[in-house]
Amino acid sequence: MKFLTIIISLVSFTIFAQNNKKYDTFFEKGNGNQSASYEETIRYFKLLANDFPTIQIQEMGLTDSGESLHMVVYNPEKEFDFEKIQKNKAVLFINNGIHAGEPDGIDATMQFYRDLAIGKIKAPINTVLVTIPVYNIGGALNRNSTTRANQDGPEVYGFRGNARNYDLNRDLMKSDTRNTKSFVEIFQKINPDVFIDNHVSNGSDYQYKLTYIMTQHNKLGTVLGDFMNNEMMPALVKDLQNKKIETTPYVDSFKDTPDKGFGQFVDSPRYTTGYTSLFNTIGFVVETHMLKKYAERVKMTYEYTKSTLDFTDANYQKIKGLRVKNLEQYEPRKPYTLKWELDSTKATTFSFLGYEAGYKKSEATTGNRLYYDRSKPYKKDVPYIKEFKSVKDIVIPSAYIIPRGYWNIIDLLKNNNISYSQLKNDTIIEVESYRIADFKTVPNAYEGHYLHYNTTLTSKTVKMAFAKGDYLVPTKQKGVKYLVEAFEPEGTDSFFNWNFFDPILQQKEHYSEYIFEDTASKLLKENPQLKAELETKKQNDREFAKNAEAQLNWIYKNSLHYEKAHLQYPVYRVL
Repeated sequence: MKFLTIIISLVSFTIFAQNNKKYDTFFEKGNGNQSASYEETIRYFKLLANDFPTIQIQEMGLTDSGESLHMVVYNPEKEFDFEKIQKNKAVLFINNGIHAGEPDGIDATMQFYRDLAIGKIKAPINTVLVTIPVYNIGGALNRNSTTRANQDGPEVYGFRGNARNYDLNRDLMKSDTRNTKSFVEIFQKINPDVFIDNHVSNGSDYQYKLTYIMTQHNKLGTVLGDFMNNEMMPALVKDLQNKKIETTPYVDSFKDTPDKGFGQFVDSPRYTTGYTSLFNTIGFVVETHMLKKYAERVKMTYEYTKSTLDFTDANYQKIKGLRVKNLEQYEPRKPYTLKWELDSTKATTFSFLGYEAGYKKSEATTGNRLYYDRSKPYKKDVPYIKEFKSVKDIVIPSAYIIPRGYWNIIDLLKNNNISYSQLKNDTIIEVESYRIADFKTVPNAYEGHYLHYNTTLTSKTVKMAFAKGDYLVPTKQKGVKYLVEAFEPEGTDSFFNWNFFDPILQQKEHYSEYIFEDTASKLLKENPQLKAELETKKQNDREFAKNAEAQLNWIYKNSLHYEKAHLQYPVYRVL
């Protein structure tokens, strides 16, 4: 009788909660074109956590705004210890408001958590949900109605830049912001199996309300990537179709209209899904369409979340097993692709729902303007490329060695849960040593940096003296892909390309020409081979042969007087 009474009480509470306006979100109380502020969002999740023991809200690390990130967990079993959760359940991690002017996920996730808590939708058996309700708090506090010039609603929204005007979806590797460091802390704590980052698209006009990016499956790894590409993504698309929701891969087509075709977005490690893939987490970006009504976009985000949760819950064991197996591809002495590009030889066709496009005289400028005619919808097979090919491979070393002076690098390793040790004695170790041969630098500031690219190297194997306290970082660990992307200078988002090692690019010691002339003359007399090399260079390089200053500098750089630190990359590979 007591058990029956409990069941009746639970059913009664569920019915009461489902009909109780107390749990209406700010969005639901409005006209369908209003989004909750940061304060209203946190207040709502605190209400749910207070009333439902299946939900916990917790303050985590600080952001640049001075406010702490919140982590909200839903677990029907009321267990919130992630060491225990990861043993027998999957974790689905949802990030909202990384661009605070794109708040669809903020409002959709509040509804989704509420509907799970009150029993409106079926609770997952094998999956725990984690969300950051509002990631870009500084941007969310900077509310306005004008900066999203191309977006149809909501009436008021946040700003793309954070409290220090960083785009947080470019910060994952360099971690300039407190937001990113706190995000990484949460990510490493919960070790999610599947990740969703909610956004709103820009670019072309078309019929879809919902587009998506799945992390580059080739880069994720053949084991996990093939599963995501061949099983999970098709299942999500089919489930959404069963709900009368048509979807398309993110339309990465800004220079041409979509009927010309497009390719999959390349999510390098600076982006959330590029970062999460380094730890063998399946990642998706939801991109609702900017020109659709806000209420429709919130509904699309909600439904994508539900489809992903349902699939993850039904396949949690397989996903967790594949994550472990996927890591086996990235062991010492195995190849690793640092750079990818779309493989145009493997283009397929995609049945695309678009609008006829054309050009007409601009009423604002003297030129012609692109327009889409919504009275002329079409369904066309368009070229689509989602396969990538390697353009730069390296071999994973057994370890990296970092001199003890680079404490800033070590802080990032700690934040990313990377294991390392320190040398207990001064030691001679055989290593592969890099020198920077060439690189290019962007002409304008990009996310607080002057980013390098097209970096090339020379390398040699040498026996080097390392000091007690220098850091030895083995690659046989969960974060191996993170280490390779960070420490291989040719990687798109390497620490070198993000300016972490720029002091080595500046020569610290120099010479006075009139004094070094005597030294140079002596060096050439005492070293016939050096003199022969100088003569050969003058014969092969006419400009060099006419430039006495360049010749003197060449002698200096090929002498013992030239500093070893200039262009010497200070991270070493133990093969």
